[in-house]
Amino acid sequence: MTPTLAACLRLAAAALLAATAAAAESGGHDASHAAAVPAAAPAGTGAEGICRGFGPQTPRDISNTYGRNPARYSIAPPPEEMNLCNIHTHTNAEHMGPGFSIYAGSGENGGFKCAGGSQLSPAELTRPHGGHGTFQGVEPGDTIEVHWVHSTCNVKPGPGLGSCLSEGCSNPQLRVESQVFLVVNDPNALDFRDFIWFGTVRNGQYQARALPTGTGNPVVFRGSTTGPGYTRAVCSPMQVTWSVRPRCARLDISSLDAWAAMGNVFEESHSHGVRQLVTDPDLLSQIE
Repeated sequence: MTPTLAACLRLAAAALLAATAAAAESGGHDASHAAAVPAAAPAGTGAEGICRGFGPQTPRDISNTYGRNPARYSIAPPPEEMNLCNIHTHTNAEHMGPGFSIYAGSGENGGFKCAGGSQLSPAELTRPHGGHGTFQGVEPGDTIEVHWVHSTCNVKPGPGLGSCLSEGCSNPQLRVESQVFLVVNDPNALDFRDFIWFGTVRNGQYQARALPTGTGNPVVFRGSTTGPGYTRAVCSPMQVTWSVRPRCARLDISSLDAWAAMGNVFEESHSHGVRQLVTDPDLLSQIE
């Protein structure tokens, strides 16, 4: 990595840790969430209106392997060799892929939808429990992208990206395992509680109960953190290895409500907005 990028990472880590402390004092955690606010201002903006001096950005079209961002940091270890530090969701897919390519518009609530959503039955589109759900920001028929964030720091699972760092480990390797779901009212669909953190430790590493399978070989590439606080002109300085599964899976809405009602350690009770698709090759890595 270049000295400029290393300096940005150190500043970003310090800012995130400060935001985590401030959020804890105020009783909230949105300010420390990976999707909440930019970690740094642009290092520079070119004539095309894109930020300069940063590594590759995310989200992207995972079917397009082309990118010419020069950053070539090491791919992070597999998730079982890292600590799970955060789980959160975005309403609509931030990435575009073979199974989620229906454009949902621009802005914070844009992104992409799963194929098949328009063929759901009235029952599948009805929210159970009288239409009142514990998990907010998503309804049956919606698409969500779930991120399991992993860190090489010796940290425990917790709220926001700040949980993936520590005072003694401010520049870890980060890895995000991603799965896009079509949310339905169907008890025969996948149960989100099969993929949460419920105290599981394997080989000394904090781990999700399981990660989704059966939705295609994950596309692995270099990128950044995401969320609506970032744009083509305001880039994330964090270096992240992404592993994005290319097809959607059906997920029961009741299991998301149950996860929120459990009082999960991530303090997640709602689905977050999206960062618009990054398309400029200068902001994308080459998928190898």
